[in-house]
Amino acid sequence: MGRKRCVGADCSKMAAGCCGVKKQKLSGSPGSGGPGGAGSGVAGTGHCGSDLGIGSSSTVASGSVNRVNGLGGLGGSSSTNSTNALSPTPGAYNSTGLSPNLSPGSGSGSGGRKMVVSAEMCCFCFDVLYCHLYNYQAPRTPRFTNDPYPLFVTWKIGRDKRLRGCIGTFSAMNLHSGLREYTLTSALKDSRFPPMTRDELPRLFCSVSLLTNFEDVGDYLDWEVGVHGIRIEFFNEKGSKRTATYLPEVAKEQGWDHIQTIDSLLRKGGYKAPITNDFRKTIKLTRYRSEKMTMSYAEYIGHRQHHHYQNGIGHPLPPYNHYS
Repeated sequence: MGRKRCVGADCSKMAAGCCGVKKQKLSGSPGSGGPGGAGSGVAGTGHCGSDLGIGSSSTVASGSVNRVNGLGGLGGSSSTNSTNALSPTPGAYNSTGLSPNLSPGSGSGSGGRKMVVSAEMCCFCFDVLYCHLYNYQAPRTPRFTNDPYPLFVTWKIGRDKRLRGCIGTFSAMNLHSGLREYTLTSALKDSRFPPMTRDELPRLFCSVSLLTNFEDVGDYLDWEVGVHGIRIEFFNEKGSKRTATYLPEVAKEQGWDHIQTIDSLLRKGGYKAPITNDFRKTIKLTRYRSEKMTMSYAEYIGHRQHHHYQNGIGHPLPPYNHYS
């Protein structure tokens, strides 16, 4: 059984030092490398190639927030950053009238409790991105909870839902300011991709993931595929401390078992030597859960049309086009 570390807002206690690394030179191009994607074993800011999990981390932060970039293997040396994000006063943003097709992602919820993540959070992310791309005033403060959580914002595009950007933080951030920041960071500053453009908006899907229930475990196999995300710490061949992580849905989507997932993370974290069972036993593993919600642009438009006048949003409705 794992030892419980933190839940919800208390996760800020474990955020320090759990994902900070120095930005390194890029290796390869997206889509190359081992089972996790590009640059197998080389840590870079978000350069991990395929749609797998959380990517390389960086201390290139706004204020003092640790960023974790992209979907793929997080790798790098450990560093410590504190985190504190203040948020504006809650304002007008309504959560009713959402599409019934909006779906929670794999790993959503925990033990049957009521989920914190909501479709309204995805809608808010779309609003933030739309206002930025069209140079409109930023959207008003949302009404959903402003409690602090570690969070990720993921963008995918097209019918095949190709990864378009994913950046987040293990530091607990107030959701209003955290989602504002990581909406734009993931859309514009994921170094695997060019900044997002207006033309891409109609084909986008937005996912919001809130990380919860962090637990240290003594056995590297003590986690459940499809339920837990995992973050590992280990020492590479040169004695440097490295970290790597995958979100809960990654192993299940890839069809990996425990060993395959661990070995992929080790390679993503920069471990190049042969991987033995004795070495796996030296890994320090933290498991966690996530709540995930996904919204398409079409669903966002439906919500915005329903609440345009009610919320007093001052900018025009975005154009509607079917994604391809």
